Amino acid sequence: MTRSRRLVGLALSGAVALTCAVRTVPAQAAPAADTPVATVQLNRATPPEVLFGWAGASGFRYTLPDTGSSTAHWADHPGYTPPAHAGPDDLATGTDVITTGGVGTVTQKHQSTGVSVTLTVPQGQTYKAAVGWSALTQDADGALHVLRAAGDGTTTDLPVTGLPSGAAPDGVFRTGGSVRRLAVGYTLDGVDSLGLIDLADGTFRSYVTGVTSTGPVRFNDRWLVAGNRVARIDAAPGTDPVPAPTYGDYKIQGVVGDQLMLADPSVVFSPDTYRLVGISLADGVRTTVIDRSSGSYTPTLDGGLLATAGPSSADWHVYRVTPTGTGATAAPVLDVEANRATIEGIMLAGGELLMYGNTTDQGGYDAVHGVQLDAAGRPAGPQTHRASLLNPSPCLAGDVACPQFEALGDGGFAYLSTGADGKESVHVTGRTPNTYATVATGSSGGRIGTGTGRYVLYNGGTPGAQKVADFPRGAGGETALDRTRTAAAVWGQRLWTPGSSLGSVVAYDLKSRKNPATVATGAPCTPSEIQAVDAWLYWSCGASGPAGVYDRATGRAITVPAGQARLADGYLVRENRTTHELLLTDFHAGSATTRTLAVLPATDRDTGGNTGRWTVDRFGGNVAHLTDRGQVALVTAGVPTSPLAQMEAQTDAAPGPTTAEPWQPVWQLSKPSAWTLQLISATGTVVRTLTGTSTAAAVRASWDGATTAGGRAPRGTYTWKLTAAPRDDEGPGLLLTGTTTVD
Repeated sequence: MTRSRRLVGLALSGAVALTCAVRTVPAQAAPAADTPVATVQLNRATPPEVLFGWAGASGFRYTLPDTGSSTAHWADHPGYTPPAHAGPDDLATGTDVITTGGVGTVTQKHQSTGVSVTLTVPQGQTYKAAVGWSALTQDADGALHVLRAAGDGTTTDLPVTGLPSGAAPDGVFRTGGSVRRLAVGYTLDGVDSLGLIDLADGTFRSYVTGVTSTGPVRFNDRWLVAGNRVARIDAAPGTDPVPAPTYGDYKIQGVVGDQLMLADPSVVFSPDTYRLVGISLADGVRTTVIDRSSGSYTPTLDGGLLATAGPSSADWHVYRVTPTGTGATAAPVLDVEANRATIEGIMLAGGELLMYGNTTDQGGYDAVHGVQLDAAGRPAGPQTHRASLLNPSPCLAGDVACPQFEALGDGGFAYLSTGADGKESVHVTGRTPNTYATVATGSSGGRIGTGTGRYVLYNGGTPGAQKVADFPRGAGGETALDRTRTAAAVWGQRLWTPGSSLGSVVAYDLKSRKNPATVATGAPCTPSEIQAVDAWLYWSCGASGPAGVYDRATGRAITVPAGQARLADGYLVRENRTTHELLLTDFHAGSATTRTLAVLPATDRDTGGNTGRWTVDRFGGNVAHLTDRGQVALVTAGVPTSPLAQMEAQTDAAPGPTTAEPWQPVWQLSKPSAWTLQLISATGTVVRTLTGTSTAAAVRASWDGATTAGGRAPRGTYTWKLTAAPRDDEGPGLLLTGTTTVD
């Protein structure tokens, strides 16, 4: 659905302010609200910690300590088929057995089949450990026993044999990647040693001396690794262990098949350093089993390993590592949600959500992070760091946002920074990570007004000055206009201010320095507030009204509700601070209709309005608001957008151009698009074609003077032709032409 409208030049307006708080009180019952198309959170940079509990053949238990909860969760291994139950004598099926109890009785339950048995601990014995269908006890004399359920429901008691005479178990019994064995440490003649109990027949065998079971011990049915030494389980008695293979300072995590698993280095040079490495204990061949792996590892009872890994905290997983004929393989078995950071403010512009907050574990690292959205407003990419703030200005009494922000529709945003002298500067950043441009205002106690693309409006505190800061492509900022403060709004290269006659609004072109238009809005006052977006002009006579919108494309004057509001393309949004309803007024068809978008949390630390608790996308987009869980809900506006239009352009020719200094034109459009740029010679030959998608609503191209074939374009004048198709498929495409040169 598309409106038929003239391709008028430009529209405006109000600042996207940000909230300092995220409310936590649940919203009360309220009128029906729109269902969000998606919910987004600000992810902490550090991946979530996963603590593993029992881990077997069918799945595993885990907790998420970062949430502050000790609740245990369960995860199934995809595609697992439960084995036919053969009873406790079939030790192999014990890879899926969970043991509970231990005082008097021990209950063993086969997780995937539900079969359970109960062991009775004989009088005079104390439960020590269990794995699979077997439990280990110790009697008053220090002797060890293996208990297992019998077919008639009784408990069999198998004494452990093979411990050297006079050996004293150290009381630490370790499980590993096997249900046939338990590791036991002991001391004899002052020497610590380690061995394994074969749970099938109760025999004990010593493998490594000079180590205890309190240090890292990893084993399966083929290998035992302890004290940085390796012993083969089936080696002939008396065979000495050999040094374990190493990989830098990576630490031993487990044994899978013949693979020794190492990870978690102490020294990290880059994210690529984080990995799970496998080294064959048979031939020494080293492979990377999982890239970007760090954090938590635990052996599984079926001889595998669980490991956490992922490229970022938002793409974090638990992997299951299992043996293969030649090594080991890993597959994700659980997606782990990133930890949530507190959002202190939000912006929305050109199909990108910007969230302000601290994603680190240290104070003072507040920054803005972006998430790309698709045409429907759903997340379409990962969270990326856009910029940290430099000395953001302190909050002012009565501010509805702290700090103040304005998303500019070109990938960048503006905010105020206060220097050591107390004077403010307008900062623009975010177009490329951590690059800044500034304009000194010479004033203090001011506020960001509105801004789009290269121009930002600043309303000074004292002496009440008003400036338009200009941040052109590839350059520092400068003051484009210095005037006495009135109601004003910037859209594209036009500044809209009250005219000399009642209700009139005048456009001032910031490039030509002329007044190209005067509009009689029908307002019964000199507007105290003006906003502009595309062909829409919003005016207000004050907090109690009246207020209206004038459509410059059709000449219609439309009455809208009064109150602090934010104008977008064909609608405006305001918050009822009594009911906490977020209200959208749709006026695109010539009359105003209002619906409830959401009911916001009942409390916050701000005083209301467009505070960062909610925000609108003026560049052909939708609405976002904070929820009572501190997340961002994305809501479809449901209002057709205006046709794609050019708001401002920077297409001056560049010297050369060359690879080092290319021609980098910028076309600020009214909404996101996909574009094609052709460079055409004087003879009509297309020498180069460039394509891309807009950055927010800005088309940014780069031409180094080379032809499609790779050669240098001859010296001369070239016609450029830009075609842009609106991403939302609303309205026709846009065709723009001009010239540039090659020296």
